[in-house]
Amino acid sequence: MAVGINSTDKEISCQGGKMRVVLKNRTEADVRIYYEKVQQPEIKAMLPQEAKSVEEALDAYRKTLLPGSTSCGHTIYADDEYVGDIWCYGIDRGETPNAMLSFCIFEKAYWNRGITSKAVSLFLKEIHDKYAIETIGAFTYFDNSSSQKVLAKNGFQLIDEFTEDGKKSRYYQLIF
Repeated sequence: MAVGINSTDKEISCQGGKMRVVLKNRTEADVRIYYEKVQQPEIKAMLPQEAKSVEEALDAYRKTLLPGSTSCGHTIYADDEYVGDIWCYGIDRGETPNAMLSFCIFEKAYWNRGITSKAVSLFLKEIHDKYAIETIGAFTYFDNSSSQKVLAKNGFQLIDEFTEDGKKSRYYQLIF
């Protein structure tokens, strides 16, 4: 599957129960929607956000389209509704290729329905194939049990617990 908007939009999907989960290429319109949706207090409490404005989010997105970018991402659709995003960042193509993973379902009606686990599974296969990544890491806040369950279901192991900026966190890693 192609990554980014430089090619025609391609989809990968899986069927699970009654829910169809599809990953699609991101667009600027998606970035604007995503930025607005993740301002919800419940999401802000669980997802650190680097972009402080929609303009910063768009600038970060545009950088993912450049040759040699160290990040890529997709939108997550559940039954044809845009419900979240998934991305990897810090892609290192060096001697031991690795990256970091992040994901968010911003539509609360779709929380705890297995969508994120399916999206992560699809995305991991894609980035492993595309970048020959050997390991991928993910951070979660200590009290974000939903994200921790998603990571465990996809084979991630807890590596470390620490406190940063006064917030207890966990670091997980998957070795392919």
